[in-house]
Amino acid sequence: VRIRPTPSFMKKQDAARIYSILRKQYPHARESPTTVCRGTPFEVLILTILSAQTTDRAVILVKEPLFSAYPTPEALSRAVTSDIESIIHSLGFYHAKAQHIIAAAKVLISDFGGEVPDTMEELLSIPGVGRKTANIVLYHGFGKNHGIAVDTHVRRLAQRIGFSDTDDVTEIEHDLMALFPKKEWGDLTDVFIAHGRACCTAKKPQCPSCRIRTFCRYYRTHTEN
Repeated sequence: VRIRPTPSFMKKQDAARIYSILRKQYPHARESPTTVCRGTPFEVLILTILSAQTTDRAVILVKEPLFSAYPTPEALSRAVTSDIESIIHSLGFYHAKAQHIIAAAKVLISDFGGEVPDTMEELLSIPGVGRKTANIVLYHGFGKNHGIAVDTHVRRLAQRIGFSDTDDVTEIEHDLMALFPKKEWGDLTDVFIAHGRACCTAKKPQCPSCRIRTFCRYYRTHTEN
């Protein structure tokens, strides 16, 4: 993976300090039972595909009925689309998601012997899987730090705090990879998501109570006289 030079607008020592503060604030972010991307590699893959454009709570509610009915890639590959839709109907874009997870299961059977692959290149060949999903599967399914999963919360924090100056998620990922050591890449996503939900929300960031506000470009910009 190509890693861009460290962004000139953010020093590594400042990034490390910010992350240290956030890790202490959200010590259980990675282990949170309310996060969807937990389980076997197969479960992580399917749940992460389903999590797009919806809440973790909604996905968690369909986890048990979905995997009770379709516990393996083989079982899911034989599923009828309308049956899957009836289970995941509460999720956004459930028509497309039902098709994606069935197609993903079929590729697991046809191309990977019924197993979830553990490389970025192979994961990206599966329907419904982009770099974000692949990074989550690699880390939470296999314990591999290949890159950083950039979801809407990670993108927002990267831009607001000053880790990146682009809206391109791939370039944001590269900027973050340049700033943070590889050992932190997997947990960084979970920690940033926790802060994005609790404090640095999309509509109304809680800057006065934010523990990293003195480092934050957004806070400095919006509190200038």
